[in-house]
Order: sequence, then C-alpha cells, then structure tokens
Amino acid sequence: MSLLQERNTFNILKEIFEKLPIPINLVDDKCRIIYINNAFLKFLDKNREELLGKETKAIESTSRLHSVIENKKAEIAYEHTFTNGKTAIVHRIPILDHDDNVIGGFGMVLFDNMDKLKELMNRCNLLKKELKLYKSTINRMNSTKYTLDDIIGVSDEMANCKKKVIKISKVNMNVLIKGESGVGKELFAHSIHNESSRWNNPFVTINCSAIPENLFESELFGYNDGAFTGGKKGGHIGKFQLADGGTVFLDEIGEMPHYMQAKLLRVLQEGEIAPIGAESPIKVNVRVICATHQDIERMVKEGEFREDLYYRLNVLSLNIPSLRARKNDIDLLMDKFVEGFYKETGVYRVIDQNGKKIFREYNWPGNVRELKNMVERVCVNADDVIVNVDDFPIDLIRGKRNYVKENSKEDSLKDIIGNIEKEIIFKTLKECDFNKSETAKKLKIQRASLYRKMEEYDIEEK
Repeated sequence: MSLLQERNTFNILKEIFEKLPIPINLVDDKCRIIYINNAFLKFLDKNREELLGKETKAIESTSRLHSVIENKKAEIAYEHTFTNGKTAIVHRIPILDHDDNVIGGFGMVLFDNMDKLKELMNRCNLLKKELKLYKSTINRMNSTKYTLDDIIGVSDEMANCKKKVIKISKVNMNVLIKGESGVGKELFAHSIHNESSRWNNPFVTINCSAIPENLFESELFGYNDGAFTGGKKGGHIGKFQLADGGTVFLDEIGEMPHYMQAKLLRVLQEGEIAPIGAESPIKVNVRVICATHQDIERMVKEGEFREDLYYRLNVLSLNIPSLRARKNDIDLLMDKFVEGFYKETGVYRVIDQNGKKIFREYNWPGNVRELKNMVERVCVNADDVIVNVDDFPIDLIRGKRNYVKENSKEDSLKDIIGNIEKEIIFKTLKECDFNKSETAKKLKIQRASLYRKMEEYDIEEK
C-alpha cells in the first residue's frame, strides 16, 4: 500500500470514528496519541490540541495502554477508573503488522456509565428469569413438573445420568428407566420430555400399578359411546390419544397385565390405537417412556413380561443409582429439603453437623423419597432452629433399618443380590479409575465376566 493510500485509509477511519458515540483513541508504537475522537475528548473533558502527540501516561496516569503494547496482549472488557473519577469498561488492543511487530495501539471505552451497565445486566437477569418462568408455565400446562435443574446431585453418578438424559432426549426412541423405589425415576422421565423436541406437547403419566385390571384398556385407549354398559355418555378419550404429539410415561410398567402388554406392543409397532367399540383404529404419534423398580430382565426370563415388548421398550435405557451409591449427594439434598420445608411452612431449621453425619451413614433403603420424608420429620420434631440428634427417631440414629429388610417386601433375593453386586462392581471400577484388567483382578473374576456384568447392569465405561 502506498503512503497516499495509507493516508486515505487513515482519513476514512477518522471519519468513521468521529461519527461513533463510543470513545476511541489510537496511539503509535511509543504510545503517543495520534488520534482521539470527539466522544473520548468529551469523556475526558479535554481539547484535541493538548492531547495529540503526547504519551498516554502523561495525560492519564492510570492508563495501561503502554503495557498492552509492550506485552502484545489485548485487554478486553477491563474495568478502569480514570483520573477524572469516571469508571468504565474498556478495551485495549495492540496493533501488529504482518511480521508481528507492534506499530500502535487502540483504546475504546465500551461502557462509560457503570450505572447503565448495571441496569443492562439487571435487565438481562430479569429476562432470564422471565424466560425460566415462561418455560415453567408451559411445563405446567403440559403436565410436567420437573426439568434437569430439579435433579439434585454433584456426584459422578448423577452427572453421568444427566449427560445421558440429554443424549436420550435428542432421539425420538422409547426409553426404559430402571432404579429402586424412591430414586426419582419420574423426575428423569419429565426431564427427558422437557429436553426433547416434544417439550411443548402433552406429557401424560400412567401409573400402571394404580389402574384396576378391568379398566386398563379403556384408560389407555379410550372407548366409544355405547361400547359397554356403564360407560360415560359420548365415550372416553384414552391417555394415548391425549398424548398425541407428545410423550406417554408408563410408570411401574412391570405391573401391566399380560393381556395389555400384547395391546401395547401393537400400538408401538403400528403407531395406532383401537378404542373399545371403535370401527377403525386411530393414528397416534407418541414417544413412550417406561419406568420400573423391578428386575424386568428376570421377569422376561420367567415369562412374567413379554420379551418382544421388552425389546420394543428398552431401545434406550437409563439406570438411576440408589442414594447409597451416591452418598456425597446427601448433604446437598438435605439442604434442598430443609429449604423446601421453610418455604412450605415458614419454619426455619438447620441440621447440625452431627445430625448430618448420621444422615450420611444411614443406608436409605427408600432412597431420596425416604430422605425427604426424614428431613421433614426431624424438622417438625425439633423445638429449636438447630436440629440435633435429640430430634431424630431412634431407628435413624441406630441405623437399624437395613437394605435387605426393606427391599424384601417387593424384590426377590436375586434382585437384592444383583443390586449389591452392581454397587460393588461400580465402586471397584471407580477405585481402579475404570481400568478393566485391574478391576477384574481385584474382584477375582475374568475380564469377560466383568464386561458381561457391566453390560447387564448398564454400567457405562468412562
């Protein structure tokens, strides 16, 4: 570029900078001011003649533009207080030639009024809150109460579950959620729906353990007017039709009667339902998420659950860890439940450190649900703000309730042993930094057996 061209370019830049309301200045490689626009002159309350050709330090003792030129490193969005007492957010940028040599510097005042910046930041925070409120309102309209933000936990186990939820939500496939009673399977089902492309469509929950066997078909698929004696006039729309375009959550899928399993299989295969008394089927577009605390694989082997339906439902699986397997989440959960107790009752409570230690050492067979109930119970029992062991029930202090006793009501011995084995394998993997050979050696099993058990228990590799 010729000298004339350089001058023309500089003059064009000056014309542009003069029209900008943003304070701007240019310096040479000695940090002498070669240009400053009117906005900067007004900001400093100076005349152009008294500034041009002078070093920035001589004019503004707090200037750092010389450091930027010396170090060749830009300073972006730094807070700076000028000698006139004004505080602003500034950019300081070195200007380099093609050989990476400094030929000058560039200064800019981005926000010359910190009150305006704070106002803008407050406005952004307000907009974020409004957006969260709108999302929450839409969720309530679609019968979902929970998002990923409602799942409390900082453990590796919960972090992995949350990552898997995000992956699962991106594909429109059926999901089987497994985990003990009280681990929060419903929260994960809601979160998958809310993270998916169906988030603004219906989310319909069906508790398979709460529907009488003779009403199952009509509840799920509906019936036409006059289909049977005692039916509602005008018929009844089934849950699957109500969920069209959205998600059906089949909680406790292991409790579904065998005859209904065959009908559900047809819905999944054909994408249509047949209301009782209807002459023709109705097309539905739903994603099915199922949950169970039972050993569904054992049920399949023993003929209690259809194998073909199991494969249709278990396209994607999510195993929720027990609270015993993530004890470092207990303090966080306790604090959340104490906070919830205060919001609900207006009664402020704090559980002391000895109390928290007892909570951490307890086995929690009822998982998060039991923990929440126990927190509320001790908060109610307490006569003072500080909750201590005197307010605890004796079975919590002694830790008498054990895992086998609690779960033997619903699960077989095989279920219980399987859960314990899974926890031991996962714990050993973590201790060995997920080195399979080292883990197998420590457990005294073959590597092939370890891989098989990891697949069986849905333990992901790191």
